[in-house]
Amino acid sequence: MSNIDLASVTLPVDDGRRRLLIAATSTVAVVGLAAVAVPFIRSMDPSQKAMTAGASITVDIGKLEYGQQMTLEWRGKPVWVLRRSEEMLNIMETEKHRARLRDPDSKELTQQPGYAQNVYRAIEAEYFVVIGICTHLGCVPNFRPDIAPEDLGPEWDGGYYCPCHGSLYDLSGRVYRGVPAPSNLVVPPYHFHAAMVVEIGVGYDDAVQNGKG
Repeated sequence: MSNIDLASVTLPVDDGRRRLLIAATSTVAVVGLAAVAVPFIRSMDPSQKAMTAGASITVDIGKLEYGQQMTLEWRGKPVWVLRRSEEMLNIMETEKHRARLRDPDSKELTQQPGYAQNVYRAIEAEYFVVIGICTHLGCVPNFRPDIAPEDLGPEWDGGYYCPCHGSLYDLSGRVYRGVPAPSNLVVPPYHFHAAMVVEIGVGYDDAVQNGKG
């Protein structure tokens, strides 16, 4: 039996098969590239949540009755809009009540815009807009408008009570003395489009500058 030198053997080329293999290889390469490229391209597209995270919100507060509060969400945070009665406003003005507060005049400027640095911490005294997060450890306080309940004592004038660590705020979000929370609740930027429509996320000064206030 003779030995055959395989190196010297030239096999016939099947051009049809070669074209088929090249086409298949190219297709696999393109599909593979697409599989890698598509997730990357998608990762560059901002999600809807990301695009709206900093957006303002507009709400009609015309149906709020005196003493009622609604809860909204802005930038992932609860925002309260409270319609205060004349009785509520009168209590907050008394010296007896003010003496119980840590910062009755809202001197801590980081806690509210300049246009809300007043007794009511509001543009219009009747409507209070505030972020409902305790300034101690970020809990959400309870709305307690009732006067002198048993669990809060005879000197309670209505406001917000944080059950986590006992912090207390009045109906202007001003913190009481001697509680864990160090500062008043935060008033977000806001303004009124009309008498009963409020936009949260755009401040009064900015709205006026842009001709929307």
